[in-house]
Amino acid sequence: MTTNNKIDVHHHLIPPAFTAALQKRNIREIAGGPIPQWAPDRSLQVMEDNGIGAAVLSLSAPGVYFGDVQEACDLARACNEYAAEVRDRQPDRFGYFAVLPMPFTEESCKEAIYALDTLKADGIVLLASSEGVFLGDPKLDELMHELDRRKAIVFVHPNLHQTSETLSLQSPGFLLEFLCDTTRAATNLIMTGTMEKYPGITWILAHAGGFLPYVAWRLSLANLMADISANVPQGVLTYIRRFYFDTALSPSPYAMAALQQLVEPSHILFGSDFPFAPPPLTASQVSNLENLAIWPKQQTTAVYRNNALSLFPRFAESNESYEKRPVAAQASFRNKVRQCLQKPILAYGERMRQR
Repeated sequence: MTTNNKIDVHHHLIPPAFTAALQKRNIREIAGGPIPQWAPDRSLQVMEDNGIGAAVLSLSAPGVYFGDVQEACDLARACNEYAAEVRDRQPDRFGYFAVLPMPFTEESCKEAIYALDTLKADGIVLLASSEGVFLGDPKLDELMHELDRRKAIVFVHPNLHQTSETLSLQSPGFLLEFLCDTTRAATNLIMTGTMEKYPGITWILAHAGGFLPYVAWRLSLANLMADISANVPQGVLTYIRRFYFDTALSPSPYAMAALQQLVEPSHILFGSDFPFAPPPLTASQVSNLENLAIWPKQQTTAVYRNNALSLFPRFAESNESYEKRPVAAQASFRNKVRQCLQKPILAYGERMRQR
């Protein structure tokens, strides 16, 4: 089976300004992997070769902050305006997630407002952690408010947390530690109540969500912990199932089987991770997905395109049908009352457990 109009939600760009910033610091690797060559034509070629009709571009780790806040602001603006130019030249082929000067809240709010309101970016890309600050940290609440108000789509891409960089492991960071970063951020977004407080944000997790699907039931034990349960009045699994998950570098039957059991099929999106996943690896991922025995063919077709159309309807062809993006809701009054009634019981249980 071949689908010639796939939508790739995990497809990186490397703007000239970002290349210059890396070269200035003699940075030649990202998370242990070499920095590839990139240009729009390279993306278009791999898209042509793999039946990808449209790609939503995003900047990868390490983001735009290299020690100077104003430089980060300027670099984010340069990258976003460049991405907008690429999009404007071929709007039917490219979209983009705007990068922000994280983790600086005021500056990130300013850039998010400009990117979404003026440049009309398709969404925002946020690293799971920036300078040790994970998504879900209360200091980012002002940014979450702005994104929630605009019903923004946020693509969460991993970074190397400072704790990962101090480990004496022989494997490069992109193999394992990237997945830890995504899992930590997703968990923090849930446990801090960020997802409950800002239901208007739609979250896409890179690389099938790291380890999140595998540990979902274990994380749901937080429902029984008095100090966390108030932040998750609808239950941990409810919030986990709100995430969208891309298939980038995760097209195995093991990872996809976990997602299939956990979330609605509509919450799985195609991602390639090009150019960090070079053309042969991109082709291999497409082949693996097309040969998944655990999925019916119509689900593969939905993952390739239809699911993404609910988030990015501007890529739809005339008269093409798609489901509208679902709107999450905050906890009902009944949920909140139940939480209040359960709180003393949970607190008592916690005291007994710690005796």
